This record gives sequence, C-alpha cells and structure tokens, in this order.
Amino acid sequence: MKRIDLFVSEREVSRVCKALRAAGVPGYSVVRHVTGLGLGGEISEAMDFSGLGANAHVIVFCAAELVPPVRAVLRPLFELFGGVGFVSEAEPL
Repeated sequence: MKRIDLFVSEREVSRVCKALRAAGVPGYSVVRHVTGLGLGGEISEAMDFSGLGANAHVIVFCAAELVPPVRAVLRPLFELFGGVGFVSEAEPL
C-alpha cells in the first residue's frame, strides 16, 4: 500500500480531488490551512482572516498500481498551479 501526501493551495483542492477521483483512488483526506517551513521559505500566518494564500494537505492511501495514474493527472496541475507531492510506503495496523 502507498501513502501519497500532497501540499497544494487551498484554492486548488477541488481540482486536485477531482483529478484523484479520475485516477481511481478509493478516497482521500483533506486538512486545510496547513502552515510550516519548506524549501520555499516560511508560510505566512498573516492570512488567518481571509484564508487567502493558505495551503492544504491531501492524504491518499492506495494500491501501488494507482501511483502512476495519480502522477499523470497531478503533474500538469502542479506545473500550472504549484504544489508538491510525495509517495511513501504505508502498512496498515
């Protein structure tokens, strides 16, 4: 089983989730207003009131064979709107 972690603008969450469904993933979780420090620098906390500029974390657990279709649908979105994704192994408890 694979875990896919996506970090995208909150404005693009619906596009990303639509792409994930098109790729055949069985489900996902979305955590909104994610902040932190990455390679691009610190994410501002100054957007609390409007949420403009906030990021979201989309988490997917799926079979390994779904990773290539997920990559195929997400790469064009990342190139156009930004975002990053990571794939790792996941073992059910």
